[in-house]
Amino acid sequence: MEQHITILGVLHIAYGALGILIAMIVFMAVVGGGMLSGDTEAMAITSLVGTSIATFLIVPSLPGLIGGLGIFRYRQWARITLLVVGFINLLIVPFGTILGIYTIWVLMNIEVKDMFEKQAAGRVARGES
Repeated sequence: MEQHITILGVLHIAYGALGILIAMIVFMAVVGGGMLSGDTEAMAITSLVGTSIATFLIVPSLPGLIGGLGIFRYRQWARITLLVVGFINLLIVPFGTILGIYTIWVLMNIEVKDMFEKQAAGRVARGES
């Protein structure tokens, strides 16, 4: 199951990074279009629209990206975060659905839950957080 956790972390990092990359491209295209017009009113509107769209795309990408990084260190918060993200991803057809099913299958496995609990107990015993 350790291999599945690694694959899951990589997939969530890649999926989150892709969302952020798309947000940056959309932002630059929308704001750049307004700047090319030379009209100050168009620049103001496209800046607002571009920023809003980019924010709308970045905000859902961050939990998966951060959870993907935390899952490598067997953090319980990362497991819970990715489970929530996995359930939400079920609504994003088709790739989000596939990733959501895989996430739920891996992280709800009893063996994986035990691995995370053992890691947490070991960190507590060593005085780490």
